[in-house]
Amino acid sequence: MFNKNIKLVLTAAIVAYAIYQFVEGYIGNGIFLILLSLIFVFLYFRNEIILLAFLRMRKQDMEGTERWLEKIKNPEAALTTKQQGYYNYLFGIIYSQKNLTQAEKYFRKALKLGLNMDYDLAMAKLSLAGIAMQKRRKREATTLLQEAKKLDKNNMLGEQIKMMQQQMKKI
Repeated sequence: MFNKNIKLVLTAAIVAYAIYQFVEGYIGNGIFLILLSLIFVFLYFRNEIILLAFLRMRKQDMEGTERWLEKIKNPEAALTTKQQGYYNYLFGIIYSQKNLTQAEKYFRKALKLGLNMDYDLAMAKLSLAGIAMQKRRKREATTLLQEAKKLDKNNMLGEQIKMMQQQMKKI
C-alpha cells in the first residue's frame, strides 16, 4: 500500500523512536518498536499486494489476482527489481490463458528482471517453451525445456516437462 521509500522512512522513524525509548529506560517499548519496524523491512522486500495476489493465485482465482495486481499503478517506481519480476510473472500466468503473445512478453520481462526461486524460473521457462511450441518454434522450445529441466531441482515439474517433450516429438 505504501511506496517502497515511505516504508524505509517509516522504518527509520520507528527505529529512532525505539532508541529513544531505550534511552529513557522503557526497554519493553523499545523491543516492541524494533519488532514493529521489522514488519516494514519485510514489506520492503516482499510487496504486500503481490503477496495477496499470490494468495488469490493459489485459490485459482485469476480475476482476483488480476484485480490485486492492477492496484499497483506504477510498478517501476513502487516495486524493487525482483518484485517487478514477480509482477510480470503473475501477469504472464494470467495472460497464458487469454493471449499467448501478451503472456510471452510478460514471461520474458519477468526472466529479464529476475525471479528469486529456481522453481519460478523453471515454471516461466516451461511456460515460454509451451508458447514457443504452439507458435511452431521447435528449437527455441527445446532449449527452454532443457533450461527448465536444469532449474527444476526437486523434480516438481518433471511430468509437465516429459509431457511437453512427447508433444515436441509429434511436431
